[in-house]
Amino acid sequence: MSEAGGAKGGRGAQLKHTGLRPGWTTGACATGAATAAYTALLTGDFPDPVAITLPKGQTPAFALAAEELTGEHAMAGIVKDAGDDPDVTHGAVVRASVRLLPAGSGVVFRAGAGVGTVTRPGLPLAVGEPAINPVPRQMMRDHVAAVAQRHGGSGDVEITVSVDHGEEIARSTWNPRLGILGGLSILGTTGIVVPYSCSAWIDSIRRGVDVARAAGRTHVAGCTGSTSEKTVVAEYGLPEDALLDMGDFAGAVLKYVRRHPVDRLTICGGFAKLSKLAAGHLDLHSARSQVDKSFLAGLAADGGAGAEVAAAVADANTGLAALQLWPPLGDLVAATARDEALSVLRGAPVKVDVVCIDRAGAVVGRCAPR
Repeated sequence: MSEAGGAKGGRGAQLKHTGLRPGWTTGACATGAATAAYTALLTGDFPDPVAITLPKGQTPAFALAAEELTGEHAMAGIVKDAGDDPDVTHGAVVRASVRLLPAGSGVVFRAGAGVGTVTRPGLPLAVGEPAINPVPRQMMRDHVAAVAQRHGGSGDVEITVSVDHGEEIARSTWNPRLGILGGLSILGTTGIVVPYSCSAWIDSIRRGVDVARAAGRTHVAGCTGSTSEKTVVAEYGLPEDALLDMGDFAGAVLKYVRRHPVDRLTICGGFAKLSKLAAGHLDLHSARSQVDKSFLAGLAADGGAGAEVAAAVADANTGLAALQLWPPLGDLVAATARDEALSVLRGAPVKVDVVCIDRAGAVVGRCAPR
């Protein structure tokens, strides 16, 4: 559906409306570098630029900033372009070194200089693993398999990802607090960096609500990102113009819907992020609000967890770790976040429900509309 001006709603329209230039994640850059390096190992030549396919079908091409080929080892580097987002990794060189392994070894990931290692539980990677997140790992596996099929390789390789000056850059991130030591994380669920601007993004949220109302939508969803969008589409079958890319701006959605009501608002996002809403934060960005494990411990205690469990929740490394210690927290956070949202709506005729998900998009908590 489209509004009078012909622009579609949803995430794509919001991004276009900001006027900001998107960029590429470290995961996309690492995938491009690994693809170029493995191609060089099999053919003797580096593709430059190197094209990759992102999870949603986009096909960016990256110029190589560095390349090295010696026998059974190849390295390629790509300069990360974060677009108009003030990303601390903008301009960093992301490198992938690829080494051939015996048949049957599969794809093995290593942390090179400037890439961190997981040292504490509660993250989507096991302790001891390089901080290369699941989606970038899958992107690299897929591209290695495609290169192997084109050029007659086995697809059995070791990929070592490094980031120039990554350990220094990581001091400006939450990695040290999360127990990711030695450098940065290789991140990204879509491969695209959505540029961050408070005023532009809040304005785009308002536009999204207007488009949904003009299209006659009575049920809209405020989503924190692409994974939560997929979840609400699967759960409720909502069309694109009923999806609001809320990002971290829960308060902006609630305040605008308060003035421009719809029958039903679903808020969907990661458990940890929505625990901030439950605790009363309307800006969910990590620079302005943090997961309060003491608050979660209080919810657990009030919900029937024993004192020992509540103490463990208070001492958890991350929100996800707290949830793993006592899974009923998922529904409690959803219900508490819903009640917080209703307080912001101040009696506006809008029913609200909340869906909490994990990093893979699985529902870990929900509450009924109220």
